[in-house]
Amino acid sequence: MAQAAMKTEPKGGAQAGSADSAIYLGGYMEHLALIERLHRLLLDVVKDEFERLGIIDINSVQALLLFNIGENEVTAGELKSRGYYQGSNVSYNLKKLVQAGYMHHQRCAVDRRAVRVKLTEKGRDVRMTVAQLFARHASLLQKKDILDGEDMDDINATMRRVERFWSDQIRFIY
Repeated sequence: MAQAAMKTEPKGGAQAGSADSAIYLGGYMEHLALIERLHRLLLDVVKDEFERLGIIDINSVQALLLFNIGENEVTAGELKSRGYYQGSNVSYNLKKLVQAGYMHHQRCAVDRRAVRVKLTEKGRDVRMTVAQLFARHASLLQKKDILDGEDMDDINATMRRVERFWSDQIRFIY
């Protein structure tokens, strides 16, 4: 592995641009690792909240799915296109949520192949639990002066730029 890395390093005297590029790459790699860790931590935070409340028949991915759907009625395909669900096993999670009574489902009248889903009262309770958790965290972040409004705006703007960049990269592959 180290030999492969050595082959990609510039030969001879390193130029300032190469050093800057290496530093930039290191920063980018740190951002990627942070994004992954933050996502996993978010799932753990939600899981811990539900365990504290004794709700064990739903996992954190499913709870976030219910939170993101909210009061909307959507098809499984719309879950991804609207950004409600980022995973690859949406059918499995929808099936489990319907079986556990968190969601209603019914076939579309126009396209019998499509199934529309919406939250049940039990699903809305989960959504409220997640919303309260997030509100509590936002309050604590503000109260403890961890992030101010300007910090939040800057982080969100930066993440939207990265999201646009990655989306453009995907589109240009094909």
